[in-house]
Order: sequence, then structure tokens, then C-alpha cells
Amino acid sequence: MVTLDQPALSQAEPRTTSRVQPLLRFARRNTAGILFLLPALGIFGFFVWYPVVYGFILSFQKNAFYGVPTFAGWSNYRFVLHDPLFWTAWRNSASYALYGLLIGYLIPIVLAIAINEIRHGTGYFRLAFYLPVIIPPLVTAFLWRYMYTHDGGLINSLLSVVHAAPQPWLQSPSTALPSLVIVTTWANMGGTVLIYMAALQGIPAQLYEAAELDGANIWRRIWNITLPQMRGIMLILLLIQIIATVQVFTEPFTLTGGGPDLSTMTVILLIYNYAFNSGNFGAASALSVILFLVLVVLSLIYFGITRRLNLGGAE
Repeated sequence: MVTLDQPALSQAEPRTTSRVQPLLRFARRNTAGILFLLPALGIFGFFVWYPVVYGFILSFQKNAFYGVPTFAGWSNYRFVLHDPLFWTAWRNSASYALYGLLIGYLIPIVLAIAINEIRHGTGYFRLAFYLPVIIPPLVTAFLWRYMYTHDGGLINSLLSVVHAAPQPWLQSPSTALPSLVIVTTWANMGGTVLIYMAALQGIPAQLYEAAELDGANIWRRIWNITLPQMRGIMLILLLIQIIATVQVFTEPFTLTGGGPDLSTMTVILLIYNYAFNSGNFGAASALSVILFLVLVVLSLIYFGITRRLNLGGAE
């Protein structure tokens, strides 16, 4: 038996050594850098990965943060999945993402192309559209709450000037969700416009010159040159917007509180209500894990598309 095992061990040992030695050499050469990184990695792990792991553990416990937590198995997940608010929140989040695509996805593209076609004053327009991005989200929400006020609000006051009836922007289930999407679009489109403008700068000028020589007008240039050249970045930003809108919280929390009639109850807001209004941290963690899995799927699709685009560009 010894004679049979010795050759196997002699073959396995060099393989293991060949894998470990490069790591040891790397550690010796970069000892100072690793030591500098350790505090940052520790802080990142404590504030990011520890809550993730603890939240996963908490989703299997009955825990109200007083008393001793007890193991609950899958009961938190069953409670969440059988809660009617679960499907309401997901339906509202999906509707929010859809409204975001209809309202907030096309506007930055149109603005970026329009600014790119302007010959003078592009720096002013870039600054003007980017300013809302630097305003804190709570300030933005309170600003739009005043604008959406039914009696005396800015928007309804402007409507009265043209003799139009005032609208219950945040008080009606049919208009509350689109109104929140408008707030989100106004607050975040500046960064997206700059990304699109950077992509426009990467389009070869020779393509536009050739199109002009062929007599193509501005609309044909946009349709046949600009949009096809921007297809990759448009697809990436589309997925990023879907991932972001699924996680919306600030606008529903500050402007509507999930109402009226639960028309703006989103998944993140439902997690907040489970944890801080009902004290059911187990259910909040279970719903957080479900949301995490959905975001993982969307992120995998995002990485798959970006890798395919990079490979296509490399070819």
C-alpha cells in the first residue's frame, strides 16, 4: 500500500506547491500594500458584508431586537409570500420601472442629442441639467412636494393661469406613481445626459461628414448614425435604470408614504414598514433576501451584456 501511495503523493505535492508559491511571492512583494489595504477591507467588510450575512441569518429567525432570537425556519418567507402587500409592492415597483422607461429613459437621450447638436453654449446646458443631481434627495422631495400641492402648489398655479383644472398629483392613485417618476427623472437625468454626451463624442466625425455629403438631414443622421452607434451604452443604461427603479425608496417614503390606497407602496418601503413600523425584522430580512436574489439575476444579465459588448468591440 505504501509503494502505491508514494507516487500519487509525489505527483500531488509539486502541483500544490506550484499553486501556493506564486501566492507567497505575491504576498512578499506586496506586503506593504496589503497592510495598507487591511483597514479599508476591514471597514468595508464590517459595514457591507457583515450586514448582508447577518440579514440572511436574521431572515430565518424570530427577532424583534428584544429578548432572545429564536430559529423560525422558513416561516418568515411564508409570511412574506402570503402577504397581499408583497404582490402589491412588486406590482408597483414593476409599474415604477415601466413608467421610468417611458418617461425617464428617453428624455436623457433626447437632451444629450439636442445639446450635442447645439454649436454654442453646450457647457451652460451641461451645468443646467446636472445641477439637480447635486441636490440632496430629501431636499428634492420637499421641493416637489410644494410643487405638487393641490391648493397653491406651483404646478396647479401655472395650470390656473391657462384656465386648466388643478390636478391631485399625489392624492390620486392614478397620478401618484407617474408623479414620483417625474421627480426621480428630474433629479437623476443629469448624470445620464453626461454619459450619453460622452458616448456621442466617441462617434467618428467622418460618419457625419459622409452623411452630410450624401444629403442626409439631421433626422436621418440621428436615426442611421447616432442611435446605432449608441446602442451598446443605451442597453447598459437601460438595465442600470431598471435595477435602480426597483430599489426606489426616498420619493415614496417622503412624498406619499406608500399611498394613496397603497398605489406607491414599493418593495423597499414595504421592507421599511416590516422592520420599523411592525417590528418584524425577520420578515423584513426575508423580503430583503428575495429582493437581493432578484437584483442578482438582473446584475448577471447586466454583466453578461457588457461582456458580450466588450467582446464584440474587441473583435
